[in-house]
Amino acid sequence: RVAVVGAGVSGLTATKCCLDEGLEPTCFEQSQDIGGVWRYTEHIEAGRPSIYPSVISNTSKEMSAYSDFPYPEDFPVFLPNAQFLDYLRRYAERFGLREHIKLETTVVSIRKHADFATTGQWNVVTEAHGKQTSHVFDAVMVCSGSLSEPSLPLHCFPGIEKFRGQYFHSRQYKHPDLFQGKRVLVVGMGNSGVDIAVEASRVAAKVTISTSRGAWVLNRVFDYGYPWDMVFNTRLMNLIRNSLPGPLSRWLVNFKVNQRFNHENYGLQPEKSCLMREPVLNDDLPSYILTGRIIIKPGVKEFKDNSVVFHNCPEEEPIDIIVFCTGYDVSFPFLEESVVKMENKHASLYQYVFPTHLQKHTLAVIGLIKPLGSFMPVVEMQARWVTRVFKGLCQLPPQSVMEKEVNEKKSLVRWFGLSYDEVLKTDCLVYMDTLASFIGAKPSVLGLLCRDPWLALTIFFGPCSPYQYRLRGPKCWEGARQAILTQWDRVLKPTRTRVPAGSSSSFPSLLTVVGFLLLLAAVIFGF
Repeated sequence: RVAVVGAGVSGLTATKCCLDEGLEPTCFEQSQDIGGVWRYTEHIEAGRPSIYPSVISNTSKEMSAYSDFPYPEDFPVFLPNAQFLDYLRRYAERFGLREHIKLETTVVSIRKHADFATTGQWNVVTEAHGKQTSHVFDAVMVCSGSLSEPSLPLHCFPGIEKFRGQYFHSRQYKHPDLFQGKRVLVVGMGNSGVDIAVEASRVAAKVTISTSRGAWVLNRVFDYGYPWDMVFNTRLMNLIRNSLPGPLSRWLVNFKVNQRFNHENYGLQPEKSCLMREPVLNDDLPSYILTGRIIIKPGVKEFKDNSVVFHNCPEEEPIDIIVFCTGYDVSFPFLEESVVKMENKHASLYQYVFPTHLQKHTLAVIGLIKPLGSFMPVVEMQARWVTRVFKGLCQLPPQSVMEKEVNEKKSLVRWFGLSYDEVLKTDCLVYMDTLASFIGAKPSVLGLLCRDPWLALTIFFGPCSPYQYRLRGPKCWEGARQAILTQWDRVLKPTRTRVPAGSSSSFPSLLTVVGFLLLLAAVIFGF
């Protein structure tokens, strides 16, 4: 019996993976319905993520699908939150997850059972409608997310106590009406910060973004009009990025992201451009800077009664409203601190999943990771691996080996800049392949080249879509091959609405011309 905490993106796939492996999951969701962060509510609920109604996915539907459940072909390429939620509900219905989910049930505490050393069991206390219930579970999957507890470090902003205007964390934002005619300051330049700044600039008198680090800004619409992640996240591109010498690889990335516009000219150049920072996905920001709707400033030095002073800018800027887009804290209030050890807002977890020090590895954290790519396939792969570990079909390495890897990750900064949660960020494809290899689901391009060359070339040169991880291994899906070969059809279907759809993409023709040559180069590189 497995307890699953949360029925969002991670909790739903965790429940489904338990069923795939013949386990008995019970999923506890404290709110009224499934969906997690993607279920929009007008009011803010304690302990739940909160989004604004205009939120759209940053990753395309083909890269964001669960690996055995493609999106409907008529869904848009990048999904508004309502359609994303619709997909999650369809997934729950398709695989019969609802009967295993207990809504409006809060997990109060999870503690080791008295005989944990021998059984690995957990005492789980839940509360529903004012009544508490105790359960005993053989394993626990924590899928509670990391976007519920806003981080608002006011002590880092001198003078904020003097400020007479309004300020709040981005979690409280819903509609831009409150910015009408106001002078707005957005502190922080993540995806939410830029989204809010863009919306505010349509009604506000003035909008300023304060960022001490800068950021790479990418369009959802990438080369030749294709989705950014279907161009960027391919096995070929990943091989090139990871095989070239570090300085050359970083130079290529910098060159690519500056092709659309020179970030330095727009005040956006990352502080340490030699490192690949987490990009911001926004299609409007550059043009809004160019037209004066949004102004980029450095970090805040000091707040005054009704103004702000920025570093390296002596003059005061009058402001009326401050929106702090300063991220979130990670916590597990239902767990003892000794179970998941937090250090500098980071949980020490092997492969971002398993606590390294437990005598029995029967507790896993799903979704505490920030991949450069789609989140959903990653948490699904984590859940597939975890359920195999719970069943005893996959073994974890010795504790010393796991702890060594955790410590190495803490000090490793290759693709992303230094930040409090740097170790949560990882190369999506490399991480997926690592976990897939644990369960025997990593696709073999060279093996397929002999049996199914067209599929092999599509996998290697095309986008690394989640369906690749259902070609082999446990619970492989007979529809995976067809899903891979038709992925561009589903991308173009909702956009080719004026003329009949023709061939799906220019990519297949390119594969035919250069495929075998580049694959040979890949073999030489040691693929």
